[in-house]
Amino acid sequence: MWLTRRHLLILAAFSPATAARATSLLARPPGPIALEGFDPVSYFLGTPEPGHAAFETAWAGRTWRFARAANQAVFRSDPVRYAPRLGGFDPIGILGGRLVDTDPSIFVCLPDGEGLARLYLLRTAEHRARLLAEPALADQAERRWPDLRDQIERDFPD
Repeated sequence: MWLTRRHLLILAAFSPATAARATSLLARPPGPIALEGFDPVSYFLGTPEPGHAAFETAWAGRTWRFARAANQAVFRSDPVRYAPRLGGFDPIGILGGRLVDTDPSIFVCLPDGEGLARLYLLRTAEHRARLLAEPALADQAERRWPDLRDQIERDFPD
């Protein structure tokens, strides 16, 4: 059962111990939300949709939100397929040897070697246009990616 702030405040009214527990729950910072709350499965359906707190899944140290329960179930069955590639960083930046943060509203889904669509997030519309014009850049970025993973903790601490 999910407790809302209203539920916690109602519980707090009944006992001092409950009040202390409710206060500590309200003071906790939220966990990191992946894709700024967008539903990762919705990208593969054509248009990213905002997810809802009612449909959340924890995976890979992040909280993933979904627009509907069906999308949540699809993601849970194969999260690697639906999560953004390259840790969510811009493939053009990775080609330049840098971890470049992205805008979750700028994306492209490209087929991998097996023909499955893969999600790439980009920083700018220009980067998106370049990746669409030269899809082989995604493969090059995938090969470069393992060399840059260790920079995540240093450059993007939570």
